[in-house]
Amino acid sequence: MSIADNLKQYKSEVEKDGVKLIAVSKTQSNEVLLEAYNAGQRIFGENQVQEMVDKQLHLPQDIEWHMIGHLQSNKVKYIAPFVKLIHGVDSLKLLQEINKQALKNKRVIDCLLQIYIADEETKFGLGYDETIELLRSDEYQTLKNIRIVGLMAIATNTKNEKQIKVEFNELKVFFDGLKISFFSSDDSFKELSTGMSADYKIAIEEGSTMVRIGSGIFGKRIIKHFKADISAN
Repeated sequence: MSIADNLKQYKSEVEKDGVKLIAVSKTQSNEVLLEAYNAGQRIFGENQVQEMVDKQLHLPQDIEWHMIGHLQSNKVKYIAPFVKLIHGVDSLKLLQEINKQALKNKRVIDCLLQIYIADEETKFGLGYDETIELLRSDEYQTLKNIRIVGLMAIATNTKNEKQIKVEFNELKVFFDGLKISFFSSDDSFKELSTGMSADYKIAIEEGSTMVRIGSGIFGKRIIKHFKADISAN
């Protein structure tokens, strides 16, 4: 099927429940993204800063760019002028840098705290206790140019659907607890970014408000090197 057909299928499945579809467009060409854009898609997720900057410069300006990959503090400044949502915030240090760069750009940048729920050492994220400690900290209270709008997590890469369901369910319980304890008067704290191509249906059942779909929309990834003018300095 075409990209347009794939998008239509996924949107019919997820948007009826009010869930946002994030098209994971990493390694895809601008031409491919334009095909999705022309089919009505407006939210795209990237996991490499250089690639996102390059695409943002050359694609329509009404696209919502979501940073869904692990973000290094020294790269925040490159996406701070335009990024809509940063999904993978896994430390106070990173939050502080996002706040710093948002202030320079006279913006408030929306962020999701990434929570570690998987039974895999390779995954990033804050533990449940670490999250509470961060939200209680004096340092967090001083950050006025970031806004925590929810949580993000990646489940264990397993075919055991029961395990995935338990992980997403525990995260939703934790999310609800944070809402009551820290964000009871904040209507913007409402997002749960969980679920990818293999487990998005389970994620939606367990309260996800955003799902991240890549190959299901675009097909096999194309490896491409981006040469935007970015350095690590």
